[in-house]
Amino acid sequence: MKKGVSFLVTVALMALVSSLASAFDPSPLQDTCVAIAEPENAVFVNGKFCKNPNLTKAEDFFYSGLDNPGNISNPVGSAVTPVNVEQIPGLNTLGISAVRIDYAPYGQNPPHTHPRATEILTVLEGTLLVGFVTSNPENRLFTKVLNKGDVFVFPIGLIHFQFNIGHTNAVAIAGLSSQNPGVITIANAVFGSDPAIDPDVLSRAFQLDKNVVKNLQSRFWYDNN
Repeated sequence: MKKGVSFLVTVALMALVSSLASAFDPSPLQDTCVAIAEPENAVFVNGKFCKNPNLTKAEDFFYSGLDNPGNISNPVGSAVTPVNVEQIPGLNTLGISAVRIDYAPYGQNPPHTHPRATEILTVLEGTLLVGFVTSNPENRLFTKVLNKGDVFVFPIGLIHFQFNIGHTNAVAIAGLSSQNPGVITIANAVFGSDPAIDPDVLSRAFQLDKNVVKNLQSRFWYDNN
């Protein structure tokens, strides 16, 4: 009986340790990280190499310039200024970053997704129509008009957007739950991929005439990030 209880306790402890190990498995910080057997051929790590703590300085945790507006004279009428691990090396492994977003009147941050982060956005100036769409099969739209001081959350991985419905410029600040959240702008990815996706695929997927698809693929898809 004691042996049976001891065995069950051992199994339970192993299961607990296993679950904890899984819970602390690091989230992906890049689009791909293919395992390789030979360390000498390994080029990238899931994140950045760590600096010697004895050489760390205050500047490693500092960024200046987020008060400067981005250039919104572009086809989408918006500009995203990121503050992630590329701008602040001290963000490495901390799982957080930020962006400033500037919008021209009727400018938009087009439908896009962050594959590695939830986003929380605060409007500093102006009026924004924002929203996100849930996954299949519901594809439910959650949308809201935000004014100065309002806050809205975009869950990780879901397609979302912001649109300045005001007559003046708008500004927002957002926090993201990754040091490298990534961004996939839907139109750019689908119609501006390199190399191009076979028009027959997109024609069937979007139920469009093939010539319409080719016309969309021939356009310049602006990246506001």
